[in-house]
Amino acid sequence: MSELTSISDGTLAATVDSAGAQLMSLTLGGAEYLWQGDPAFWPRRAPVLFPIVGCLRGGRASSAQGEVTLGRHGIARLFEHELVARTESSITYELRSSEETRSAYPFDFTLNMTYAIEAGALRQTFAVTNTGSVDLPFTLGGHPAFNVPAPGCEGEAFDDYELVFARPWTAEVPAIDADGLQDFQHMTEVMRDSDRLPLSHELFERLLTVVLLDVPERRATLCGPAGHGVELSFNGFDYLGVWTASAEAPFVAVEPWVGCATAHDESDVFEEKRGTITLAPGASCERSFTMRPF
Repeated sequence: MSELTSISDGTLAATVDSAGAQLMSLTLGGAEYLWQGDPAFWPRRAPVLFPIVGCLRGGRASSAQGEVTLGRHGIARLFEHELVARTESSITYELRSSEETRSAYPFDFTLNMTYAIEAGALRQTFAVTNTGSVDLPFTLGGHPAFNVPAPGCEGEAFDDYELVFARPWTAEVPAIDADGLQDFQHMTEVMRDSDRLPLSHELFERLLTVVLLDVPERRATLCGPAGHGVELSFNGFDYLGVWTASAEAPFVAVEPWVGCATAHDESDVFEEKRGTITLAPGASCERSFTMRPF
C-alpha cells in the first residue's frame, strides 16, 4: 500500500508518495506550487521517468536481451518504491528489478530516488545501478508540473507566464506526431536571440510538447508578472520538455530529460535511442535537478 512521507526545512516542504516515488506536493511558506493532479486535466503530478522518456515506436524495441515493451515514460511510475532512508529534510526510495519489470524491460537494475531540501531548493536525484551481468541501457527524466498561475497570483492568466533562461539564445524544437514520435528533420523555431519563451495554450496546441535541446547553463525559470514561479537547474540533462494537457489546463510541466522519445530517424534498437546511458555490470550513475519555488 502506498504511503505519503513529508520532509521540510521549516519553510520549504515536500511530500512524496511511495507509489512511483512521485513528488506530490512542493510548498513554500505553506503555498502549493506543484500541480495537484486534477483528473479533469491530468491526474499525475511529477512522475519519475525510467527507463525511457516519452514513447517507443509501437511501444516496442529490440535489445541485446530481447524485446522491450514499454508504455509512455516507462515503468518506474507504475510500481511501489521502498522507503530506504529518511531524515527531516531528505528521503530516499528504491525500486529493484523483478520478474514483473523484466517482462517489459529485460534488464536488472536498482533505481534510488532521493528528494532533499538544500538551500531553499528541492533536489531530486536519480541513482541507477546495474545489478545484472550485461550492459544496462536506459534514459531517465523528471516530469514536475507546476500551478499556473503561481500561488497568490490567481488574477494572472496562463498566457502571462514565460520561461526565462540564463542568456539570450535561439531555440528550434522537433515536430511530434500523434503517436508521440519526434521528427528532428522538421524543426520549428520558438525563440530567436531571446532569453524568454512566452507560454500560451496556442503554443502547446500547435506543437503538443516543446522539446528544448541544450538549454543555456541548463537552467530555466517559470515566472509570472508578479515575479513568482519556480527555477529549475538541471546539469546533466540535455533536453527540457515543456508541456500542458489542454487549452484549459492551469499548469505547465517543466521536465528535465536525459534522452527523449523515439525519433523518426532512429532504429527500433533500444540501445540506439538518443541520449541512452549504458552502464557496465556493477556500475552506477547519478543525475540530479533542483526546483526552487519563489
